[in-house]
Amino acid sequence: MNTFGKAFRITTFGESHGKAIGVTIDGCPAGVQFDLEEIQNELDRRKPGQSKITTQRKEADSVDVLSGVFEGVTTGTPIGLLIWNQDQRSKDYSHIKDVFRPSHADYTYHAKYGNRDYRGGGRSSARETAARVAGGAVAKQFLNSLGIKFNAYVSEVGDIKVSDDYTTLDFAEVEKNIVRCPDAEKAEAMIELIDQVRKDRDTIGGIVSCVISGVPAGLGEPVFDRLNAELGKAMLSINACKGFEYGSGFAGTKLRGSTHNDAFYADDAGKIRTKTNLSGGIQGGISNGEDIYFRTAFKPVATIMVDQDSIDKDGNEATVSGKGRHDPCVVPRAVPIVEAMSALTIADMVIRAKGNRLDQILDK
Repeated sequence: MNTFGKAFRITTFGESHGKAIGVTIDGCPAGVQFDLEEIQNELDRRKPGQSKITTQRKEADSVDVLSGVFEGVTTGTPIGLLIWNQDQRSKDYSHIKDVFRPSHADYTYHAKYGNRDYRGGGRSSARETAARVAGGAVAKQFLNSLGIKFNAYVSEVGDIKVSDDYTTLDFAEVEKNIVRCPDAEKAEAMIELIDQVRKDRDTIGGIVSCVISGVPAGLGEPVFDRLNAELGKAMLSINACKGFEYGSGFAGTKLRGSTHNDAFYADDAGKIRTKTNLSGGIQGGISNGEDIYFRTAFKPVATIMVDQDSIDKDGNEATVSGKGRHDPCVVPRAVPIVEAMSALTIADMVIRAKGNRLDQILDK
C-alpha cells in the first residue's frame, strides 16, 4: 500500500528518477493555518546535498501546493503537494539494470512485480520520503495548535552515543551541527567518523531518537491499533530502518517489576502523572500523558563504493560496481523523516480519538 493512516491519511507517489514525487493528504481538518515556508523548511532538513556527510545529489525540493488550501488555511478537502525531481543521473544506474545489488530491494521488487525501475531504486528509493516529510509538516501544523511537539535527534553513530536520558539534552543544539546531534562534543566525533567512513568508500549505521511532548492521555486503540504498534509500523516503513523500541525498550528486560513500574501521583494541578516514565508515555497501547520517547535503528547504507559479488536476473554470477551519489550514513537526514512519520501517526490518532466518547462528540 502507498497510503498511511486511517482518519488522517497520506498517499505518496513517484519514483527517484521520475518527473516528480508527491503526496495527497486526506482528512486534515479545515481551518488549520497553512505555513508553506515551514513546510519548505522541513523539506530542506531532509533534502540531499546539504553537507559533506550526505549524498551530493542536488535537489531544491521546492514544494508546489496543488489543492486543499485557500487564503492560508486548509479547506478540509484533499491537500495535494508536488515536488519536482531535477538532478537525476539515470546513467549512473545502467550497470545494475539486470543485476541485483546486495541488501537492496532490487531482487525483492523483481520477485514481486517481475519488473523494476532500476534508476536510483525507483519507488524503493529514500527519495520517496520527501513526500512523507511534506505530509508530516502539515500534520505538525495541525498538532502544534494542540501543543504537541516533536524533537528527533541523532543519538548514536557506530559506537558513539549520547546520554540515554533525553532530559539532560538540549534540543536547541540539534540543528546547529550537520549530524543533528544535541551533544556538540559527540557531534564532532560522529561527523569525523562518518567522514572517515566516506573516505574509506564505506557506510555506517546509527540511531535516531525521538521525544513527543504534549500528547494528551487517551490516544491509541486497545488491541491491534495500539499507539506503540502504530508508531513502530510508521518507523519500520522508513527506508533502512531495522529496529524500533520505546520507553525502556529491550533494556527493560533486565529490570524487576518493582523497579520498572511507573508509580502514579496527582500533581499540584490535580493532573494524573507518573513518577518515572519507563513506559515511554504509553500503557496498554494508549498514551498516558507523559512524554512519548523511542529509538529507531538504521542500518549502514547498502550501496558502497567498492565491488561486490552478486548475480543477475538469470542467475549468472556478476559483480556490482559502486557508482552514483549516496549517503555514507542516513541518520542525519532521517531525523525530519522520523518526526514526520511520528506526526502523521499522532495526527491520525487525535482525530480517531474524537469518536471514542459521546461527551466529546457532543462537545460544542
